Amino acid sequence: MRFLRSSDAIILAILAVAMIFIGLVNPAFWQMSNLFSLLKENVVIGIMALGVLLVMISGGIDVSFTAFAVAGMYLVVRSMVALDYNGLVLPFASAIIIGGLLGLMNAGIIHKFKMIPLIVTLGTASVVRGLVLGLVGTSNVNINKMPEALVNFGKTDLFVLERANGSTYGLTAMIVIYLGLAVALHLVLKHTMIGRSVYAYGADPEAAKRVGFSTGKTMIFVYVTAGALAGFAGLLHSSMIWLANPRDFVGLELDVIAAVVLGGASIFGGRGTVLGTVLGVFILVMIQNSLILMGIDTTWQRVVVGAMLVAAVTVTALRDRRALV
Repeated sequence: MRFLRSSDAIILAILAVAMIFIGLVNPAFWQMSNLFSLLKENVVIGIMALGVLLVMISGGIDVSFTAFAVAGMYLVVRSMVALDYNGLVLPFASAIIIGGLLGLMNAGIIHKFKMIPLIVTLGTASVVRGLVLGLVGTSNVNINKMPEALVNFGKTDLFVLERANGSTYGLTAMIVIYLGLAVALHLVLKHTMIGRSVYAYGADPEAAKRVGFSTGKTMIFVYVTAGALAGFAGLLHSSMIWLANPRDFVGLELDVIAAVVLGGASIFGGRGTVLGTVLGVFILVMIQNSLILMGIDTTWQRVVVGAMLVAAVTVTALRDRRALV
C-alpha cells in the first residue's frame, strides 16, 4: 500500500496510460519489433541516467557525463584498433576507469573549492571534448575497422523472432546489463551507509556532516560512479551501433536529465529513486519513439523534450515546496 502512494506508482500509472493512448493512436507501437527497439534505446540513456540520478540526489547537476562517455569510448576503441586488440574485459574496464578518473576530477574540484557542480561540469565537459578531438582525432572508426569482439558483443540478443517476410529481429541482451546495474545501484542507495549519505548530503550538507557522514567520500562516490557509468555506457553504445564517433552524444544531456526529472528526482537534492529513473527513461524514449512513428520532424521532438523537462521540473519544485511547508 505504501508503494501505491509513492511518486514511483504515479509515474508507473502515467506510463501505462501513455502506452495505451499511444497504442490507440498508432497501433504499430505494439508490434514486437518496435517494442524490442524501444527497449534497446533505453539501454545507453538509462545507464547514463543512473549516474545523473546519483548526482541529482546529492544536490548537483552534471552535464559532463556525455563528454566522459565519448572519452571512454573513443580512447578505448582507437587504442584497440592501434594495438589490434580484440578482447572485451580489458576495454570495458579501461572505459570504466577513464570515466571514473574524470569523475574524480569533478569531485575534487567541487569539494575542494566549494564550487557549483553545474559550472564545474560545464567546464570539464568542454575541456575533455576538446582534448579528445584535439589530441586523439576527429575521424570516425567505422564498422570495417571496429574490433570484432565489440561488434559481436553489441549484436548479442536474448532471443530472436522471425517476421512473415523471413527477416529476423531480437531483444538485445544489453537490457540485462542495464537492469542489473539499476538493481545494484538501488541496493547501494537503500541498504548501505554510502547510499544513505548521498540522500543526507543532498537534503542538507551541513546536517549530513554533523551526524558523521564524510562529505568528501560522498562526493567521490557520486562523481566517480557517475563517470564510470558514463564511460561504460559510451563503449557499450559504440559496440551496439558498430561505430566510434568522437562527436557523439552532443545534446544528449537534455534527454538524460529530463528522464531523471521525469522519474521524480528533485533538482534540489535529497529525492530520487532508481525505479523512478528507469520509468522516466522509458517514458522519454517511448515518446520520442512515438513521434518518429508518427513522422514528426526532429526539430519538434526537441520542443517536446524541452517542454517535458520544464513541466517535470515545475511539478517536482511544487512538490518539494509543499513538503517544506
